[in-house]
Amino acid sequence: MKKNYMMWGGLLVAAGVSVMVSCKKSFLELNPKGQSLESNYYQTPDQAFAGLVAAYDPLNTETGGSDNTYSDPLGALNAASDDCVAGGGGSTDMTFWQAMNDLTLLTPAVGPQGEFWAINYTGVNRTNLILSKLGNVPGLSTALQTRYTAEAKFLRAHYYFDLVRIFGHIVLYTSPLTTNQLYTQKQVDPSAVYAQIEADLTAAIPGLPSTVPASENGRVTQGAAKALLGKVYLYEKKYAQAATQFADVNGTPGGTSQYGYHLMANFGDIFSPNHKFNSESIFEIERTASQNYSWGNWNTFKANVYTQMVGPRSYNGPIYWAGWGFNPVTTDLANFMHNDPRYGYTIVNIDSLTKATNSTYQPSYENTGYFIQKYAPLLKYKSTTGTAELNFPNDYIEIRLADTYLMEAEALVQSNSGLVRAQALLDAVRARVGLAPVPVTMAAIQNERRAELATEGHRWFDLVRWGIADQVLGTSKHFQKGKNEILPIPLKDMSNTQLVQNPGY
Repeated sequence: MKKNYMMWGGLLVAAGVSVMVSCKKSFLELNPKGQSLESNYYQTPDQAFAGLVAAYDPLNTETGGSDNTYSDPLGALNAASDDCVAGGGGSTDMTFWQAMNDLTLLTPAVGPQGEFWAINYTGVNRTNLILSKLGNVPGLSTALQTRYTAEAKFLRAHYYFDLVRIFGHIVLYTSPLTTNQLYTQKQVDPSAVYAQIEADLTAAIPGLPSTVPASENGRVTQGAAKALLGKVYLYEKKYAQAATQFADVNGTPGGTSQYGYHLMANFGDIFSPNHKFNSESIFEIERTASQNYSWGNWNTFKANVYTQMVGPRSYNGPIYWAGWGFNPVTTDLANFMHNDPRYGYTIVNIDSLTKATNSTYQPSYENTGYFIQKYAPLLKYKSTTGTAELNFPNDYIEIRLADTYLMEAEALVQSNSGLVRAQALLDAVRARVGLAPVPVTMAAIQNERRAELATEGHRWFDLVRWGIADQVLGTSKHFQKGKNEILPIPLKDMSNTQLVQNPGY
């Protein structure tokens, strides 16, 4: 019988996890010393914490899915947008990303859907498991049970939010399933999934801390849960409710919010490994270079391999380490941002650099000469131990303050209310980089989101939810309206199940 990937990783949990005593060691860095059967586990508070860490771990997974391939979502999402192309060594290099770059190649068997599906359902499985156990752990205090429950509900909401916006009709379950039940589950309407996400986040918010100490960086806070709930409402077009959640997170535009968030003075500092968990970071996925891992540690490393992926191929020169040439920036984005102060922190023109410094590189497939700067493999961050390619320390900030400013402005404009505040939010994002105000409209917000958040993995989702993906991506990516808003259900997960394939695939 084939392996069912909705249950991958959920029946066993790591028995040993990192202790949160040093900011040099990621909270999400698992350090397994063995495995225990789930039926014999969760007998101490330490084991409950281990189960919680296991529930966080899929956020930081860069390998996995149906074939255990490299699976960082940024590569596929950037390739699907008008920010980047797939790149790499050729048309068959990372075929899953190439299929997002040219959607005529996307089929149930070819594409990144196996990774999105399996990793997120691993998260669902682990959150359901820990939630089913927390009420019966000997010695676990009420305070810790409340916090762990809130964190697990946030995580379950996060995993389901990714699944529903990527696949549409998905399987929804909120308690552990037996092996036989896995094969009988049916998809539900997206509205039911969104209702569960709302319920989980609403329940989680009161039990989460407002802030965490540095030793717990990476754990969920109340601000992160409100920001995610606001984003969920925005996707549902519940604009007034979205604006309310974002206002709680954002506070006074340009000021410091109740959670201590404020815009960074220097845009480039946001993405620097020297400024992890900075004042603009609301929900950040930490990467660590301290493991010093090599290729023999496949499927366990917690550094940022995407940094290696996007560096120029075979580069020999100053500033950068040689990468593998994926996700070159499109000339469209480079031209769009040419006069924007954020350009140099977002894009690097390697063609110009090689001419100025007598350095060399090998052009990528569909090379443009422009590469991602936000996650670039800088020489100063190259590890001197282990395999350098697997040990870059660049974090991924999934939700940051400028993002929530612009989402609140969008919610206010869409609901035609609070336009003065919407203008102030847009102005604050622009003023931070020295740009003059422009009248707040949906078009202005859309342009600002592209410039502010370029290559951060949001653009494809934005175009889809705005309903303009076919207009923007129809020619360059062959986006078909009514089909490519969602991905196909992975072919390997269709066999022996009740799953129904998405339309058009």
